[in-house]
Amino acid sequence: MMPFAHGRWERLQVADIYIVHPDGSGLRKLTTSGNFCGSPKWTSDSSRIVTYCMDAEATLANRMPSPVAGNETRLVSIDVPSGRSTDVAAGPGVKVNPSALAGDEIGYIRKDTTEAGIYYTSGRRGPRGAIRAASWSPDASHVVFTRRADIARRNTGVLPAFSRNSRYELSLSGLLPSFSPSGKEFITATAPSASPRGASLNVTNVETGQGRVVYRDEKRNILPGGWLPSGDRIIFAIGSFPAFFEGFHSQFLKAGDRVEGGAQLAIVNADGSGFQELTSNADNNAFPSFAPDGKRLVYRTFTKDGYGLRIMNLQTKAVTTLTAGYDNFPLWSPRGDLIMFSRLIEGAYEIFTIKPDGSSLKRLTTTHGNDAHQGWSPDGEFIVFASSRMGFKDEVVYCDAPQPYGEIFVMRYDGTAVEQLTDNQWEEGTPAWQPATSGR
Repeated sequence: MMPFAHGRWERLQVADIYIVHPDGSGLRKLTTSGNFCGSPKWTSDSSRIVTYCMDAEATLANRMPSPVAGNETRLVSIDVPSGRSTDVAAGPGVKVNPSALAGDEIGYIRKDTTEAGIYYTSGRRGPRGAIRAASWSPDASHVVFTRRADIARRNTGVLPAFSRNSRYELSLSGLLPSFSPSGKEFITATAPSASPRGASLNVTNVETGQGRVVYRDEKRNILPGGWLPSGDRIIFAIGSFPAFFEGFHSQFLKAGDRVEGGAQLAIVNADGSGFQELTSNADNNAFPSFAPDGKRLVYRTFTKDGYGLRIMNLQTKAVTTLTAGYDNFPLWSPRGDLIMFSRLIEGAYEIFTIKPDGSSLKRLTTTHGNDAHQGWSPDGEFIVFASSRMGFKDEVVYCDAPQPYGEIFVMRYDGTAVEQLTDNQWEEGTPAWQPATSGR
């Protein structure tokens, strides 16, 4: 099982270096288990292997475009006959993609933002910039490389994406999308600046891609929720949410840590009027979802003493306890008979359903990874969700993604007939099902 990062929900990537004969015989491990070594390359005489290594915990920080200081990697030379490893003298930084060149020199890449580029153990420098992979000619006189380029994305609402299953059409949108009952609009949240505080709730027209801000908070962040079944009101959560918006600086070592300064449920009319906060306690309340009758909503709460799902009567504001587990992302079924959620259990996040009265708890997934960020089909027959069950597809330093292992799956409401929709090294997450009126 992929271990969790210390005090986090993201998974760490551990990897070792092996050698094997071309016929599959003689498999042999060359590195110590429990940490990470990657991108191994042979020396010209096949007597040694050069690689880069780091502690497993550093794989969380080093997967970001701008790695946090203190997570430097090491260049390592492994003597193949003896298996003895020796650190290679090189400069500081997050060093990756080493290659053995003539004269015992090694070329490598530094991922660090300010000093990024190609380096050599002799001290000279090569091309600069956000280079992700490099390969040298046999005489080391030339190097071919890929360099990351930032391209401005047009606001088109949704962008077509590849689906490996022709029965399902996929599109990309923003953070935590939720479609209106008509399927013609969806909500997302965006930060108005580079500051970790302040965000806006946006409604986007699917057909035109045009968006409008329905609520903005200059001092708190926003996690979208959903629409009233009538389509005229939107519910969401407002708070700091540093675990989502401030990188990997937060740690959750006890129940009270997840409160994160508290968060409140709020509701606003779809035209931006009538803003109202529905909760006012010290807990972290988020991810609200309406019952089909529009009279009740379910949400998750983190308190100083524990966790769980709660149901609120929208008219009276009376709150009842539904669960007391480490539960998140609750969604009321369009049919009204079930509430779906993700629970941390046995070292993994799994998807469950429960009836609104607290009976008939059922576990739908059983994998050694995270299953979460789920969504209902409009008829309540199917569930779409993100899963890490396929593992990492690439070394994390090359992905620049917080969780480069999420693939999108679909299953029936009872957990059967699981189908995979995506298969790549990027993080695919927070899926939402568009109502069938628009063909999705």
